[in-house]
Amino acid sequence: MGRQWYDDGKMMRKMNTFRDYVDVAEDLVRRRYTSADRLVANGGSAGGLLMGAVANMRPDLFRAVVAEVPFVDVINTMLDASLPLTAQEWEQWGNPNMPEHYAYMRQYSPYDNVEAKSYPWMLVTTSFNDSQVMYWEPAKWVAKLRSRKTDAHPLYFKTNLAGGHGGSSGRYERMRETAFKYAFMLDAVGLAPRPAPTP
Repeated sequence: MGRQWYDDGKMMRKMNTFRDYVDVAEDLVRRRYTSADRLVANGGSAGGLLMGAVANMRPDLFRAVVAEVPFVDVINTMLDASLPLTAQEWEQWGNPNMPEHYAYMRQYSPYDNVEAKSYPWMLVTTSFNDSQVMYWEPAKWVAKLRSRKTDAHPLYFKTNLAGGHGGSSGRYERMRETAFKYAFMLDAVGLAPRPAPTP
């Protein structure tokens, strides 16, 4: 949608990304394409940041959230210039060494905004060999969510011990990962097949 649209979703306008996603989800419910108890959000990497942000902002709007290799500890990661992508990403997110950037990033960083409240069903994935979003980032986010959330909804944390940022290589391993994700989504919205009762 052009350079202006791109620029309006980064740096000191990053909150537009999350607000737009929430607006679209609300419109889908308003137009009755779905309902909040049947709506699942899914994103990976920077899209995983989006998942964490909207889960904090509007947990009531989604039945489930799937965050794949999510970039969720924005401030700590962007403060560590030794990580492979940090310095070049300052132009995307901002540099938290600058007070005004820090204050803005603090508004949306998923890890820093976990609260004691009810969250949707959640599936969070990571890969041990991920060179872009280190495995400890989603791990500590999940730990914080588990310590603060007030609901009894499932919160699964799945670690791929062999794959990288894009998950497993190989067609069948990739299909298994996709099937796992879809099974979680279908179970969350109550559409998963149930075994027949034993006579």
